[in-house]
Amino acid sequence: MKKLVKVFLLFIILSACQKETDWPIADSNLNLVIVDGILTDENKVQSVKVCYSVNQLNDTALPVTAANVMISNEDSAWTLTEQPGKPGTYITKYAFPALAGKNYTLHIFKDDKQYSAKASMVPGKEFKPLQYVRNDGDGLYHLEWVAEAFDPEQPAMWEILTDWSKVPGYEKIDSSLCTAKLKYYTLPTLDVSEIFAPEMESISFPAGTIITEKRYSLTEEHAQFLRAMLLETNWQGGLFGSTPANGITNLGGGAFGYFGVCSVTTLYINVTP
Repeated sequence: MKKLVKVFLLFIILSACQKETDWPIADSNLNLVIVDGILTDENKVQSVKVCYSVNQLNDTALPVTAANVMISNEDSAWTLTEQPGKPGTYITKYAFPALAGKNYTLHIFKDDKQYSAKASMVPGKEFKPLQYVRNDGDGLYHLEWVAEAFDPEQPAMWEILTDWSKVPGYEKIDSSLCTAKLKYYTLPTLDVSEIFAPEMESISFPAGTIITEKRYSLTEEHAQFLRAMLLETNWQGGLFGSTPANGITNLGGGAFGYFGVCSVTTLYINVTP
């Protein structure tokens, strides 16, 4: 009984020992340049997005306009221009595929400052198609499985595009309401925050939907960047949170984000009953 009383008194004392402290917050992270750029081995116009950081979660990121952007490897160079109607998005003049065995460098010049990053590609691979199952009650379908969350040797990013705008009965509906894009990740680490992450929204689609499944190969460094990003975004709010920390980046000059080069393997699936 005496021990219980002592514990109770200690709890009261510790609960009462509170002191409010105001910590000054430095403005050193304001208006950072953020880069989002992935070259792929698809024969397409390549693009790089550049914007400024935001101070609040729901703020709109302002684009970095009128910058000079260039990509090069050992024997070629491409100057990117700002895409009309999309400020902060810089595109190559013509389509080309990134090549394995080449080292690519991104250069961004803005307001007498230079930001740069280097990246190379790891090979892609064939993969097992995703799985979908029928919902209970409404006759629609949802994704059951896309990929393993953990692979210590071959990390990957998965992009799932679903389109049912051409399915009978959906032709007159706004096409933006008949498409969805989802991303999944196979990473070389398995985190508690990932296992107990908040439940993500489930997308339902009818039979006849065309699914485009893309696998992006990732270097170890690119996978580390995505893990750090997921710890701060998708995996936050679950049973186990993560401690906020500075983000991982391969950009020099004070910019953040990531410039990567990925091999893309694509599979097309027609949803059938």
